[in-house]
Amino acid sequence: TWDGKYDKDGKRAAPLRIALPFQTVETVNESAQQRQKMQDMFAAGRDPEWRNRLIWGDKKYVLPSLLPEFAGKVDLIYIDPPFATRQDFSYRAEVGDENFTKKPSIIEQKAYRDTWGKGLDSYLAWFYETAVLLHDLLADTGSIYVHCDPTASHYIKAILDAVFGQDHFRNEIVWCYTGSGSPGMKQFNRKHDTIFWYSKSSQWRFNRDKIRVSHKKLNINRKRRGKKEDALTPALRDAYLAKGKVPEDWWEKFSPVMRLIKERLGYPTQKPEALLERIIKASSSPGGLVLDCFCGSGTTAVAAEKLNRRWIACDMGRFAIHTARKRLLGIEDVRPFVVQNLGKYERQAWQKAELGENAALIARAYRQFILDLYHAETVEGYGWLHGVKDRRMVHVGSVDSPIALGDVQQIAIEFRRAIGAGKNAPRVAGVDVLGWDFALDINETMRQIAQDAGLQVRFMRIPRDVLDEKAVTQNDIQFFELAALSVETDVKGRQISIELTDFMVPPDDVPADVIKAVHHWSEWIDYWAVDFDYRDDAFHNQWQSYRTRKDRTLLLRASHVYPQAGDYVALVKVIDILGNDTTKAIPVKVR
Repeated sequence: TWDGKYDKDGKRAAPLRIALPFQTVETVNESAQQRQKMQDMFAAGRDPEWRNRLIWGDKKYVLPSLLPEFAGKVDLIYIDPPFATRQDFSYRAEVGDENFTKKPSIIEQKAYRDTWGKGLDSYLAWFYETAVLLHDLLADTGSIYVHCDPTASHYIKAILDAVFGQDHFRNEIVWCYTGSGSPGMKQFNRKHDTIFWYSKSSQWRFNRDKIRVSHKKLNINRKRRGKKEDALTPALRDAYLAKGKVPEDWWEKFSPVMRLIKERLGYPTQKPEALLERIIKASSSPGGLVLDCFCGSGTTAVAAEKLNRRWIACDMGRFAIHTARKRLLGIEDVRPFVVQNLGKYERQAWQKAELGENAALIARAYRQFILDLYHAETVEGYGWLHGVKDRRMVHVGSVDSPIALGDVQQIAIEFRRAIGAGKNAPRVAGVDVLGWDFALDINETMRQIAQDAGLQVRFMRIPRDVLDEKAVTQNDIQFFELAALSVETDVKGRQISIELTDFMVPPDDVPADVIKAVHHWSEWIDYWAVDFDYRDDAFHNQWQSYRTRKDRTLLLRASHVYPQAGDYVALVKVIDILGNDTTKAIPVKVR
C-alpha cells in the first residue's frame, strides 16, 4: 500500500486514459515510390503499409494513445524505467573537439520528480499506472521484461505480481557483469541487474532453439542425468553439442556498454544490443511487434530492426529520439519508419487539466500564465498584443496552433494602429512573439514583414518545461530565441544543390567554455536532412548527413535530380547538438 493508491472513496486509483491522435512529423528512409504508394493507399481509403514508430512524448499520454490501435496486439514489451538517479536523463554532447555532460532539461527533471519526488510512494504510484497500461497493450501470448536494479526491484516485483498475476511470473533473470570499480570499503560492489519476465497468460512464447549457446566441451554429469544418458550414441551426443545449450537465468555473457566502444553513445544507462537480442529472440517471432516506452538511445528498436521485428519506441527526451534516429539510420537497408509526437493535443490535455474547461477563461488565464513566466506585464485593449517587457510588446501564441504568417501580419497591423494610442501604446518598435511551434520558414518570411512595418521581431519558443508545476514554482523556465539557418541553392537543369552557409543557435545549456571552443558555426550541427519534394505534410527524409562517435565530419552540401520539370519545395531540417530542430523551406523551379 502506498500513498495515492486509493482515491478519496477508497477505490483503486486508475491511470490516465486520454487517447490523443499522433502527429507524424517525419518519415525516414522512404523512397519516392514508397511515398507515392502510401499516399495512393490513403487516398483510396485503404490502410497504409506498416511503419515502425519512434515517438517523442510523455508515456503518461503516449501509452493511453496507443491503446485504441494496439490494445492486446503487442507481442513483447521491454522496459528499462528510471531508477533513483538523475543520470538517467543526462548524456555526453560534443562540440568540435570539446565534450560536456548535458544535464536533464526541466521536462526530464519532471519525470524524475514524478517518479521519485515524493519518495517511494510516488515511484510506486507511477510504476503501477505504467504496468496497468502495458498489461492492456500486451497480447494474450505476449511477454514483458522489466529491467531494474536493487533500488526498487523488490517493490517492482510486487506490483508486477498484482498486475500480471503471480502465476504469470516466468523468471527473475540476473545479468551479472564485470567492469571497472574499486573494491567496496563498507559493502560488496554491485555488479548485477535484475530483469523480471512475466507473461500475459498461461500461454506464452519461448523460442529456446533461437537462443541456444554453443558448448565448449561435452561435460555430462552421469549422476545428475542418470543411466538414460548412457544409451545415447556418440552421434546423438554430438547433435546435442551442435544445437547448443539453453541459457539459465544467470546471464554473464553480455558486457556493459562502457566496455563496448562500438556501441557506446554517452548514455549512462545504455544497455548492450546483445542483451536485447536474446530477449527479442526468446519471446517474439519475425514480424512480431516489440514495444519500449523508455527507449533512451534506441537499443531495443535497433535490435528489433536487425531481427526483422516491428517496433514502437517512445521516450520523453528530445535528444534520446534524435540519437535513436541516427542509430537506426546507421543500419544497412533500415526499413522506413516515422517520427511522431502528440503535438498540440498533449498541450491541450495539459491546459484543460491545469486551467479548467471554460474556453474564454482558459485563454485569458493561459496568456497570463505565460506572461508571468516571461516576466512581462499584461496590457489590455488589444487582440494580438498581450503584454509588454522591457518596453517591447509581447504576443503569446495559442496552445493548439503554430505561429503562422497570418499571425505575424495581424501583429504588425495592430502594432501600427497602437502607436500613440495611450498608456498601453508601444514604446519601441519591437515585438517578442512567444510560441509553442512556428510555421516553416517563419524567420525569412518575417524579415520582410518586419521591414515593411518598421518592426524588430524576436521569435521565442515556449519551452515544454512550463508544463512542469514544480519548475514553474521554482522559476526554472527559460525562453530561447529560434535558431537561424542560412543556405545557398544552385539549380542547373533538373539538378539542385543545397549548401549550408551559416547556423546560429541559442546557447541553451551549453557551458561558456565550450561555446568559446567553437571555431566554426557548423560544429553546432549534429544532423541535417532534406526533403526535396515537400508537400505540406510530414517531412520525408530523402537525404541526410550526421556525425557519429567514430566520424565527426559533416557534409555541408546535398544534391538531387528531379524526375521531371515543375515547381517544388525543398525543406531543410537541421538538428543541433542538443536535439533541437530548425527547418527552412526553399522554393525550387525546375525547367
